[in-house]
Amino acid sequence: MSWLWLSLYYAFVMFWETLWALVLGFSISAVLQVYVSKEQMTRALGRAGLCEMVLATGFGAASSSCSYAAVAAGRSAFQKGAALIPVLAFMFASTNLVGELAAMIWVLMGWEFVLAEVAGALVLIGLMWLLASKILSPRLEEQARAHAANAMETMSHCCGHQEHDSGRTSNLGRLATAFVMDWQMIWKELVAGFLVAGFLSAVVPVSWWKSLFIESGPPWLRLIENAAVGPIIGMLSWVCSCANIPLASLLWSNGISFGGVISFIYADLLVIPILLIYRKYFGGRAAFHIALILYVSMVGAGVIVDLVFKTAKLIPTGPRMASAFEHFTFSWNYTTWLDLVAIAVAAWFWVLKMRRQRSI
Repeated sequence: MSWLWLSLYYAFVMFWETLWALVLGFSISAVLQVYVSKEQMTRALGRAGLCEMVLATGFGAASSSCSYAAVAAGRSAFQKGAALIPVLAFMFASTNLVGELAAMIWVLMGWEFVLAEVAGALVLIGLMWLLASKILSPRLEEQARAHAANAMETMSHCCGHQEHDSGRTSNLGRLATAFVMDWQMIWKELVAGFLVAGFLSAVVPVSWWKSLFIESGPPWLRLIENAAVGPIIGMLSWVCSCANIPLASLLWSNGISFGGVISFIYADLLVIPILLIYRKYFGGRAAFHIALILYVSMVGAGVIVDLVFKTAKLIPTGPRMASAFEHFTFSWNYTTWLDLVAIAVAAWFWVLKMRRQRSI
């Protein structure tokens, strides 16, 4: 049964590494729901122009969320009036243009990958902007917005969180309720995601992942195939956010192309639990289009980064440093202290929500 305990251990460590970011992201989502009006959000991010895309990318990078929480915050912004394309930019930036991800990549893989990840993220947002402007019709966006509103209304009624008492309840109480509702809406996907990711990390050998990549043949074919398979591996691995960097280092140490590694790192917004959340938030048709746009953008960014860095001679050469999942460890560091603060904040919100529910 050692594999079972190892799976549970990996699942817990992945959860522990991302807990503070989860709480931060859900807190941002709650703030958007309570303190930001639809008119304010529409003025700031209501269309997919250059200014709005820059703002959404900057806000996302500053929010520093886990994938699950980034999607929740994106849904809140979308429901409040933000256009869908800036929402996608916000979600991607909040998971891929953040300091803790860059630090982990630097430690496990080197500065070249940090530079490639940041440059590729900006390329990906540009490609996503271009593709989404051609694929996402205004009608589809309005259908997705209506679905998001209905999903939240249904969740509110199911959980007894109706807002008829908002006139006699403080903003803090409504903030706590919004925070708890976000957790309750996707907790099943969260638990499943971490458990399956832990199982795959413990049981599936690296040789299995490696077998999905072409390592010989024409360079152009390997370039495209590796970049195309990278996000699929990320989707199948169920590993989100910073937790996918150890697997990325494993793939690199076993011969995967530079662009394939980069496109894999970006796939935290395409893991299966996240796809299910897209469907719950935006509806099946919109979720399919979002997944397609993200996937094609990830592949394109991987190919472009590989070509540019190869031309600039920035791709690491020589023996590739071995790596393994022993990087998944529990230790008393800054993450632990951030998690303890996050637990306290989450518990405080829960107490406030229970008090509010009893007063209704």
